[in-house]
Amino acid sequence: MYKTALLILLLFSMLPAGFNAERAFAYLEKQVSFGPRDPGSKGHQECLKFLEKELKKYAEKVELQSFDYHDTKHKKKFVLTNGIASFNKDNKKRIFLAAHWDTRPRADYESKENRNKPILGANDGASGVAVLLEIARQLKENPAEIGVDLILFDGEDYGEAGHLEDYFLGSRYFAKHANNYKPKYGILLDMIGDANLNLPREGYSQRYLPHIVDKVWNIAQSMGYSEFEDHTGSYVDDDHVILIEHGIPCINIIDFAYPDKTHRYWHTLQDTPDKCSVQSLDTIGQVMMEVIYSEK
Repeated sequence: MYKTALLILLLFSMLPAGFNAERAFAYLEKQVSFGPRDPGSKGHQECLKFLEKELKKYAEKVELQSFDYHDTKHKKKFVLTNGIASFNKDNKKRIFLAAHWDTRPRADYESKENRNKPILGANDGASGVAVLLEIARQLKENPAEIGVDLILFDGEDYGEAGHLEDYFLGSRYFAKHANNYKPKYGILLDMIGDANLNLPREGYSQRYLPHIVDKVWNIAQSMGYSEFEDHTGSYVDDDHVILIEHGIPCINIIDFAYPDKTHRYWHTLQDTPDKCSVQSLDTIGQVMMEVIYSEK
């Protein structure tokens, strides 16, 4: 009896540790505690220090990829920084997961007097980063067979509506300085913390990389996660489009569906932690863990 129990414990100890969604949600709340993390703000600077410190606890290598950005329209200059955390760094077979860590400097869908206020970005920014930080902890404790990079993009949400050239600043810089980076594929996580999670196949991902979308959605559905809906949703301009244009394959997992305008808190001051849930982070985290550990 004792030997049987010991064997069972030994077998469980050899399996990848489970994704801790409560810890991931704490990471979400921690980011929000810094306030808005729009470029140039105090929250932006403090959050970067936190992210760097946290990633260095777990990754074999952490690179801060900083660059200057000049906003000629508003006569502002910022230092933007991508964070790149690498695991099993010498393995040439690699995949990556990404999210943006900055938040929007303006609340486009608020009343006129509030539109120039920066948002907290609990879902739009912090949720994806929260999942990646918890995955970093898991990769430290249970190394994957394949090389994994976790990439945090800055400046994703800086631009003004209708001017896409001023969005996705971090991924633009990363792609131009990728130095023959050739991962098997990447997965972008954006706005994945919403308590009412709906994840149709994002349009550009399905158009250009359907085999990768199939892989991820099949894994999710085999695990019983009906949130991964088997139809094509909106075409969403996001960091993954920039990467695809530069020959770096990347799909987007994003919840861009809201029941109606009343519940649409995207780019408003209402993007706060109470709109997010532990369960949603758990769904994404569990699927990403299965994707990572199924790779050889």
